[in-house]
Amino acid sequence: MSTESIAWRAPQAAARPLVDKLHEWVTTVDHKRLGILYITYALFFLIIGGIEATVLRIQLIRPHNHFVPPQVFNRMFTMHGTTMIFFVAMPVLFGFANYLVPLMIGARDMAFPRLNAFSFWMTAFGGLLLYFSLLGANGLYGAGNAPDVGWFAYAPLTSLAFSPGHSTDYWTLSLLVSGFGSIGTAINIIATILCMRCPGMTLEKMPLLAWLNLVMAGLVILAVSPLTAAQIMLLIDRYLGGHFFDTQAGGSAVMWMHFFWVFGHPEVYVLVIPAFAFASEIIPVFSRKAIFGYPVMVAATICIGFIGMSVWAHHMFTVGMSSSANTFFVLSTMAIAVPTGIKIFNWLATMWGGQIDFKTPMLFCVAFLFQFLIAGLTGIMLGSAPFDWQLGNSYFVVAHFHYVIVGGILFTLFGAFYYWFPKMSGRMYNEKLGRLHFWLFIIGFHLTFDFMHIPGILGMPRRIYTYEPGRGWDVWNLIVTIGVVFQAAGVLVFIGNLLWSYFRGELAGSDPWDAWTLEWSTSSPPPAYNFGSIPTVRSRRPLWDLKHPDDPDWKYE
Repeated sequence: MSTESIAWRAPQAAARPLVDKLHEWVTTVDHKRLGILYITYALFFLIIGGIEATVLRIQLIRPHNHFVPPQVFNRMFTMHGTTMIFFVAMPVLFGFANYLVPLMIGARDMAFPRLNAFSFWMTAFGGLLLYFSLLGANGLYGAGNAPDVGWFAYAPLTSLAFSPGHSTDYWTLSLLVSGFGSIGTAINIIATILCMRCPGMTLEKMPLLAWLNLVMAGLVILAVSPLTAAQIMLLIDRYLGGHFFDTQAGGSAVMWMHFFWVFGHPEVYVLVIPAFAFASEIIPVFSRKAIFGYPVMVAATICIGFIGMSVWAHHMFTVGMSSSANTFFVLSTMAIAVPTGIKIFNWLATMWGGQIDFKTPMLFCVAFLFQFLIAGLTGIMLGSAPFDWQLGNSYFVVAHFHYVIVGGILFTLFGAFYYWFPKMSGRMYNEKLGRLHFWLFIIGFHLTFDFMHIPGILGMPRRIYTYEPGRGWDVWNLIVTIGVVFQAAGVLVFIGNLLWSYFRGELAGSDPWDAWTLEWSTSSPPPAYNFGSIPTVRSRRPLWDLKHPDDPDWKYE
């Protein structure tokens, strides 16, 4: 064989293992790999959505700014909101559910592995379809096809008269496709939890993470289905002569709002209930105490699921509903604060008297407790119809919403990343970088969203491209934008920590936290089959009971 032939085949042979590995990941039905794919996909879009948010804040840093044109601002606003809700928050939570639920209930995989893979790729293609719109004529800056109707897409903005071309179609089809993926994942989670638990794991012995993801999956089916129906009706309106949302032909623009918020507000609980699950697993481990009031925590979660489906129209107090409708949604909004408050008291009671270890996951969960309390209080304020009439379309609502999404959900997500990173990668993260990430992000968060309430109270409207000087908003918008810089720096440290730790971190071992749930009984990362033999459990903390058989305080609450 000639030396030229050998030289030509060597790079080809070296590239073959890489191609094989890529093929394994693309065709996998392993719940752990699909979970990692969900999480990686969400992190990619987190960076994109963060860049879009930074552009929005730079534009608003001072009056009469011209950093981007008005239409680009509208497109960035639409893409940022849609990306963060549908292609960051939901996929990352589905990723953790995919990875952890089978391990925590002693199963070898999800109930329907192929449906699991199909659901991921539907979600992934939905996000890619949204961003394919940037490849249109002149993309983002010209007469391209990037959607510019807001992430809520209120009628009649979405009609052909006000949204010609295919920009709204990209938005509609991307959410339609990803919605089918979300519903498939939810069905899979429910079937796995109800049918695949290991021997001895009755419902009252399930980890709280499994319980809360069960409620979350039920909410996904109830909430995403109306949004899917609304997307189909919108396509019919645009191309088949329908008039569902055309007021001049007897339709109703307000009906779109009902359909959207029947999804939109339960979606908050779809996102926040898994965040509650992370806190419910992390806080007890780092407090060295069993969770306080396990049955009450489960009952409170189920109550949130039921009541959460009846609060959507508090987003619509300003559209002119009847006084009886306003009263109902005021009462339901106030009622949902009760089970949520119970959870906060239970987490605090778990920490009370515990031997608290303030590692990075615990720092993020403690910050979550404080910030979610503030978010809940401002939510109660906005749940009052007269107060909402004054501030419902101001930056006060933007601050409240981000207090929930960022201050609640994202903080617990960061805690979950650090807590389960050793299990997923087999490596420990860098604690110093984790703490640096925490302090940068919490400073940036409070600079941004604490001070965002003030221009809202002073009358700054939502969704504006620029504003006049001398209205008292200038300094506050400057401070808010400075906070975004701190948050961006924190996210960069976080990404750097994950990458450095994956390649250079210390070996983690199977149970670096001395925890008690079943996922910590496997190797790190777990084998493809999860467990050599299916475990049998006798309490809510099976691994702790195995390691500490003489410690009765951990067996029951």
